[in-house]
Amino acid sequence: MNTITNILYWLSTGLLVPVIILLIFLFLKSLVMIGSFFAQYQNIRKNNSQIQEIINKLNANNILELKNNLPDKNKSLAINYIKNMLGVNKSKSHINLLLANFEIEADKDLFKSKTLAKLGPILGLMGTLIPMGPALVGLSTGDIASMAYNMQVAFSTTVIGLFAGAIGLMTQQVKRRWYLKDMANLEFIANLLTAEQGETNNETKIVA
Repeated sequence: MNTITNILYWLSTGLLVPVIILLIFLFLKSLVMIGSFFAQYQNIRKNNSQIQEIINKLNANNILELKNNLPDKNKSLAINYIKNMLGVNKSKSHINLLLANFEIEADKDLFKSKTLAKLGPILGLMGTLIPMGPALVGLSTGDIASMAYNMQVAFSTTVIGLFAGAIGLMTQQVKRRWYLKDMANLEFIANLLTAEQGETNNETKIVA
C-alpha cells in the first residue's frame, strides 16, 4: 500500500512543473487575447452602427448595392463573408455553405476563449493541490521555510489560473453576442439574396 501511495505522490509532484509552465503560457495567451479583443471591440464600436443602419435599409431590390456601401478597411469576419456572398450570383446551396463556414470560423475563435475559461481554473486547482502535500510534510517536520514556499506556489498558481479563466469567460460571452448578431445579419442578407434570385428566375420564366 505504501508503494502505491508513494507512486501517486511522485506522479502528482512530477506534474507541478508542467502545470506551472502551462499556466505561464495561458497567462501570456490571456494578455495577447486582451489586446486582440480590445482591437476587435474598437473596430466594432467604430463601424457597427453604420453597418447596421445600412443593413436595416436593405430589401430584395437594392441588396446587390450593399457591396458598394461596405467599408473597405473593415476586416471583420462578418464583412468578409458578406462580400463573399455578394461577390458573384451564388446559388442557395453556396450561400448556405458560406453561412456554415462562418459558424465554423466563429466557433474556432470562441474555442480560444473557451479553452482559457475551462483550462485556466483546472490548472490553477492542480497547481494549488500539488504543493499542499509537500507543505503538509514540511509542517509535520517543523520545516516552516519549506511549507511557506509550497504555500506560496499554491496561491500563485491559483491566482494565475483564475485570471486566465476570467479573461477567457469574459471574452467568450462578449464575442458570442457579437457572432450571434453577425449571424442574424448574414441570414437576413442570405434570405434577401435568395429572394432576389427567385424574383429574377420568375421574370425569366415569364419572358420565356
